[in-house]
Amino acid sequence: MLVITLLDRVCISVAGPRMQEALHISPLGWGWVTGIFTLSYGVFEIPSGALGDLLGPRRVLTRIVLWWSTFTSLTGLVTGLNPLLMTRFLFGAGESGAFPNAAVAIRRWFPLHERGRAFGIALMASQLGGAFAPLLVVPIQVHYGWRASFYLFGGIGVAWSLIWYGWFRDSPAEKTGVSRAELEETRGLGIPAHHAFPWKTACRSGDLWAIMGVGGCYMYTLYFFQSWVHTFLVRGRGYSENDLLLSSLPFLVGAGACSGGGFASQALVRRLGLKWGRRSIGLVGLGGAALCTVAVIFTQHWLGALILLSLVYGGITFQQPTMFAVCLDISGEYAGAIVGVMNTAAQVGSFASSVAFGYLVSRYGSYDVPFIPMAALLLIGVVLWLQVDPTKPLASTTETQG
Repeated sequence: MLVITLLDRVCISVAGPRMQEALHISPLGWGWVTGIFTLSYGVFEIPSGALGDLLGPRRVLTRIVLWWSTFTSLTGLVTGLNPLLMTRFLFGAGESGAFPNAAVAIRRWFPLHERGRAFGIALMASQLGGAFAPLLVVPIQVHYGWRASFYLFGGIGVAWSLIWYGWFRDSPAEKTGVSRAELEETRGLGIPAHHAFPWKTACRSGDLWAIMGVGGCYMYTLYFFQSWVHTFLVRGRGYSENDLLLSSLPFLVGAGACSGGGFASQALVRRLGLKWGRRSIGLVGLGGAALCTVAVIFTQHWLGALILLSLVYGGITFQQPTMFAVCLDISGEYAGAIVGVMNTAAQVGSFASSVAFGYLVSRYGSYDVPFIPMAALLLIGVVLWLQVDPTKPLASTTETQG
């Protein structure tokens, strides 16, 4: 699912230069095209995540993927800016809840000490989707036009939904073939939420506010790679359409960073404890990403810029599995809702990034200026990571916190 998620998101970024030319969309207009997805995505994140806590990820994710696959295909039919804005808004509304419900599935199938690694592997898969997108979209749009790629990727999502619903179960206890040892290790993790989400407790949690702040800061830069990076490479660093095949590099680096960050988190939690085992990953990841973002501004060489962008993306994705794991550390039975809250804050960063990038390019006539706020927000994210304490759950749970 996460492969398809990034495949469908990055598809529009790869097709962006052609779509902007064919549909006569300005940089500012394209900023709204990419931003309106994050607006609707953020609005529906919390209710979709809470629905997963209640109904389980099997049914909710089936609905989510069928919905977004439909609007992926419909993107290939648009004829102008306004229909594209409406399609992207409904796309975002349908896809919201994908990551929170993936978190619900991980919470129900993995004990606490394995979740950092589980998120690392899962998010690695999402980065592979981003890596596959240029390799698939560029040849398709060269031979069949940019619209054909949206039809194909929409069909892939429908096929996944049918397989998922038939195979997956919401907890190990519901699935045949699960060993007795695994049933013992995961006993009680598949219980759905029995009470309404404790909003008063959540709003008083400084830890949750810090998590939300980190999410908004790093997603401001991360979403550039899902919305603007291919336009930047073509118009800011002189890439040709065939050169965009190289734009898989950041996502390949991201795949390795996600997996590495997940395994590093597990190892450091055992060595340093839960608090500093989690924090250290965030400090290293976002700190390194901020330095490389500054370097991009001063690097005009086409390949050097791409390598630095790959390191930026790698730094952010290195800490991303740990951010999701922290959400589960504090969430108790409300995993979907807490990840939804964090992801809602993250989408504020995504929306601001999309619109601000187009505005800054239009205002200053430079594709380098937008990287200044990116670097600043990554450094703010480093500071906020120091406020994150995963040893403080929002409410009592049946799990052992360590």
